[in-house]
Amino acid sequence: MILGFNIGFLEIGWVDIIDILFVSVLLYQVYKLMKGSVAIKVFLGFLVLYLIYLVVNAAQMELLSNILGQFMGVGVIAAIILFQPEIRKFLLLLGRAPIFNEGNIFENFKAIWTNRGGYKKADVTPLIEAAKTLGGTNTGALIVMSKNSELKFFAESGDRIDAVISKRLLMAIFNKYSPLHDGAVIIYDNKIIAARCILPVTERDVPAQFGLRHRAGIGMSEATDTLVIVVSEETGQISTVRNGNIAHNLSTQELRKAINEYLYEESKEVSSTTDNVLKKAKEEGSSKKEEPKNSDSKKSEKQSAQAS
Repeated sequence: MILGFNIGFLEIGWVDIIDILFVSVLLYQVYKLMKGSVAIKVFLGFLVLYLIYLVVNAAQMELLSNILGQFMGVGVIAAIILFQPEIRKFLLLLGRAPIFNEGNIFENFKAIWTNRGGYKKADVTPLIEAAKTLGGTNTGALIVMSKNSELKFFAESGDRIDAVISKRLLMAIFNKYSPLHDGAVIIYDNKIIAARCILPVTERDVPAQFGLRHRAGIGMSEATDTLVIVVSEETGQISTVRNGNIAHNLSTQELRKAINEYLYEESKEVSSTTDNVLKKAKEEGSSKKEEPKNSDSKKSEKQSAQAS
């Protein structure tokens, strides 16, 4: 082991420092998953019970120590059972990377490596007009937009459509008398992939003003890298959900901005960097061009002064 430095009698190497950093990141991610849920209270209770076991064992209370020791012996299995939803969310967080999308993993890696232009141009106007009309008539709607994959697992839970995005089609799907209105619509690659899809419901504490449709939207955004549009059936208000964060009561302009930011955020970053480079080059070129002009003007001023 390559020695880094000593702290008293401890020999700490660079490998130990990297190990501590990885563990710190892992614990922070676990804390983010448990924050705001009942699991954090269960974790604290489990930690208190373990501290009691250490105190009882140090005090040599054999009966209580044996009882708690048997419980701690199966602590790993108990933790898996107790924290099953959080473990599932953590694995989903790892598995929702673009490289693990449907299809060949090597093709996905090649697509990520060769992708330079971001999401191709999409006409989101029919979607926004449909959401506005549905909200005006207090018709509930749940729309999932994906830019990385067509979400086959969730699409197969509903009815396949494979149709171009249309305002009339969306209004027909979410019509209260339509057999397809009960569920979510999945949109990918400028197409409506499927309707009447079943989405996972979040287990977080959600305010009472949000119903099951909003809970499903939050759960879907937690499990996948998608933008979920929710139209409330009670109030007609439009909301967007991404990464578990909900933006409530949006206008059509705000909805368009949220969709464009989701679809074109990578291409915006690329274009902004190129624009900055071009601006710097123009500024440098203009400054260089101004210098000889200034020198020529100074010379002309000197000659006119001498002549006078």
